Amino acid sequence: MRAPDFPHRMVSFEETSPEEVGGRIASADIVITNKVPVRAGAIDTAARLRMIAVAATGTDIVDLDTCSARGIVVSNVRDYARTTVPEHVFALIFALRRSLFAYHDSVRRGRWQTATQFCFFDHPIGDLAGSTIGIIGRGALGQAVADIARALRMNVLFAGRKGEGAGDGHAAFGDVLRRSDIITLHVPLTAGTKGMIGAAEFALMERHPILINTARGGLVDEVALGDALESGRISGAGFDVASREPPPADHALMALLKFPNFILTPHVAWASREASQVLADRTIDNIETFWAGKPRNVVNG
Repeated sequence: MRAPDFPHRMVSFEETSPEEVGGRIASADIVITNKVPVRAGAIDTAARLRMIAVAATGTDIVDLDTCSARGIVVSNVRDYARTTVPEHVFALIFALRRSLFAYHDSVRRGRWQTATQFCFFDHPIGDLAGSTIGIIGRGALGQAVADIARALRMNVLFAGRKGEGAGDGHAAFGDVLRRSDIITLHVPLTAGTKGMIGAAEFALMERHPILINTARGGLVDEVALGDALESGRISGAGFDVASREPPPADHALMALLKFPNFILTPHVAWASREASQVLADRTIDNIETFWAGKPRNVVNG
């Protein structure tokens, strides 16, 4: 991360607990955060605070109402992960559709040596061409996923909001759940999207799809996810996020690692070297334009 191009003093902390935020931002004019929450209590301690630069797209970690009331600008970074997240999505899709991890584990345990033929078929394998992918979220990431899917000769369905019918360029939410072989989530975590996939939604998934979540953990009821995997309601799931991060040992997702058709990665879909540099550069760009009196990517007004 380069230094901003104006006189300043930057203080960095490797790690910050929620209890430490207030003390650490008390004398700051600008705060940069990625996943460390900046809540009302901490903001109230920062009399000089003028800007919070979120080094990410999601801003649910910041109390936006308090910032707006105080006249504090909150900015985010958009579209930096347009390549890396869709690539991670398809890495998970390929791995699950072809049971790569399950076969790797079988070979590691000696299963191939016991086979009576040159190969063995213990786990399902499916092609992507001709299958249907349902994309929930029609922003930059959802569109980029659709571009890759079309190149792989997949059928693409965009879902409308829950409760909406079909509209221009999208199918009804429930229809997407019913018709899709793969479902992937690309929406922010808000009061309206929290728990958007639960037991009732899994019950609609007639084609036993693979579910991919590289967005936010709170979008899916993780207990219902376990039930859907165990019952075969879905064919597999690939998650890069959890409702609590890092997840404790007794977290619902950790229990699902016993399933060969469940993959959990540690919130790294965004984290290619290239995307990380773009994120760092655009975060500083946001700060410099704010300092110049031309704030951009403002999310609270």
